[in-house]
Amino acid sequence: MSEIRCIGFVGVGVMGEPMCRHLATKSGRRVLAHDLASEPLARLAEVGVQAASLARICEEAELVFLSLPSGEVVERVVQGDAGLLARAEAVQVVVDLSTSRHDITVRLGTLFEQRGIAFVDAPVMRTRTAAEAGTLAVTVGGTTAAFALVEPFLRTFASDVLHVGECGAGQVVKILNNMVVYETVLALAEARAIGVRAGVDAERLFSAFATCSADSFALRNQGFKAIAPQHFPERAFPVIYARKDLGYAVALAEQVGIDATGAKNLIARFDEAIASGYGEKYAPAISLVVERGTLGRHGNDS
Repeated sequence: MSEIRCIGFVGVGVMGEPMCRHLATKSGRRVLAHDLASEPLARLAEVGVQAASLARICEEAELVFLSLPSGEVVERVVQGDAGLLARAEAVQVVVDLSTSRHDITVRLGTLFEQRGIAFVDAPVMRTRTAAEAGTLAVTVGGTTAAFALVEPFLRTFASDVLHVGECGAGQVVKILNNMVVYETVLALAEARAIGVRAGVDAERLFSAFATCSADSFALRNQGFKAIAPQHFPERAFPVIYARKDLGYAVALAEQVGIDATGAKNLIARFDEAIASGYGEKYAPAISLVVERGTLGRHGNDS
């Protein structure tokens, strides 16, 4: 692979915009960005990022980052006569920062490999605040050579960069991480609802958990900051995104022959939250449907 002189960035939304900004200000490379919205592109222009068509990115960028809402959107951008795969000229490496289905990622990796282009899956974890601060966590799937090339660029916006295996492995780790976190979030939501109805203050309940064996990252973040005060703002990681990730986890489980009953139960709660109009709220908003639940609706009252 030759020297990286130009970086392309496709998708500068809530997470993509700050990541692209870090690349522009820290990488020392020229950065081209593409998005359907003009506002983030205008803000990025202030740090030297040039708005560009996907065709121009294919012609000029040796390294291309994708930060898109889902694996299905990644497929649409990559495939087809006007897609990245068909039009890539200068491109040597494509890094997918999105959260995608494992099978989609592996299939795209094979297609890029046939074109002589390295494909790396590097889904990001943590919040918009972490993206702004440059302290995201990234799990990376790809060859050792591709990882060595992209790692310095990933570290412009991530404080933790983990090479976890071949193409697709990054998605597996990200998807299962979110499965474990949000199954814990559901347990915390249920614990709050039960505890409060039984007469225990939610803050005191969670403070006790934090000193005992129920302590966890989910407790200290989603628990104390969202579930205990019942505060679920928009413009955070929403229910609809968490539901997507859990759908990917269940699909992966089925592919490898595992009946992920906990994840399926969690999806049902996400679906309830979406049906109740909470889809854009911060994902621990599943607590709202737990709080209103009764034995008559969700269990056996005998």
